[in-house]
Amino acid sequence: MRGEISNFKHHTSGHMYFTLKDEGACVRAVMFRRQNANLTFVPGDGMKVVALGYISVYDRDGQYQLYVEDMLPDGLGKLYLAFEQLKRKLEAEGLFDGRLKRPIPRMPRRVAIITSPTGAAIRDMITVSRRRFPNVHLVICPVMVQGPEAPPQICAAIDLVNRWGGADVIIVGRGGGSLEELWAFNDESVARAIRASATPVISAVGHETDVTIADLVADLRAATPSAAAELAVPDKAELQARLAALLSRSCYAVRTRVERGARRLQNAVARPVMSRPEEPLRQKAQRIDDLARRLAAAMVRRHEAGVSRRDRLAGRLDALSPLATLSRGYSICLKLPEKAILRDAAAVGQGEPVEVILNKGRLACTVAQVFPEEGKA
Repeated sequence: MRGEISNFKHHTSGHMYFTLKDEGACVRAVMFRRQNANLTFVPGDGMKVVALGYISVYDRDGQYQLYVEDMLPDGLGKLYLAFEQLKRKLEAEGLFDGRLKRPIPRMPRRVAIITSPTGAAIRDMITVSRRRFPNVHLVICPVMVQGPEAPPQICAAIDLVNRWGGADVIIVGRGGGSLEELWAFNDESVARAIRASATPVISAVGHETDVTIADLVADLRAATPSAAAELAVPDKAELQARLAALLSRSCYAVRTRVERGARRLQNAVARPVMSRPEEPLRQKAQRIDDLARRLAAAMVRRHEAGVSRRDRLAGRLDALSPLATLSRGYSICLKLPEKAILRDAAAVGQGEPVEVILNKGRLACTVAQVFPEEGKA
């Protein structure tokens, strides 16, 4: 429905209430907060708009009412429809996929700016860039930013920067304007050129509320051209402060490590092994001498104990030896020829030969007479 807004009220609840009228009729309308939050303009009395929604009866008053779901200024309907159709097409192809977006370099050496050379946008970007990092090289690529010749010029500039290969990041944009004035950045060829760029692209079109196809397909969207310069160019003062902080931390870490090493060296030098390096060797030599003396004493004791044991065993052996008995005047009588020791006189007969072993020498004898044990008294 197309008409003019009157009796416009933006309630504290966020809902919008107004009357939509044309030359022949008028109808009450409401646009709830959830729907009007997406508006790209601020409605007001006397503004001609195209409203999309449905008609229903408001129960309390029993009156028909238009429930508006979307609204745009009159005259922009075709452009808005074309924008939505292209947006859906490119989104279906995946050109807006976040996984395709490349990171913006943190320390670019050269920044290519594709915009009008005469607008306020280029002045803002140069001013912000020089203020933040005077050493950065800005390469200006002048193009038209509105009208039928703008899209091919923008595409050619993007291609030229990529073939050159000397830029680290590209800013494509312009200042704010109406939907017609920003339409070059809703062109399909521009969107595809941005997506095909080998160099990361920052889109900076219009003001914060302006959203174009170029914003959606770019690697990063900036709300304004000035914001694009801030996103592309680092703050030199901030970097210097961070470097100073890192240098301070590094110096502190090195100083701490050197001091710790010096203390360890002092502790090592103070140890006896460093002041008298031969002392451990002397200690070991003395220990070896002690062990040698203990070993020699142990060997002597072991030898003496062995000799003493030998003498005891020899004494016991002598006491048990028949030779010791013989030395005390006893003799051993052997029966011949088997040379069996005679322990019983009855075991030999008269006239039989016997052999008598003395302490010194032997005797060959013949038994002259046998005296049995019972005759011993």
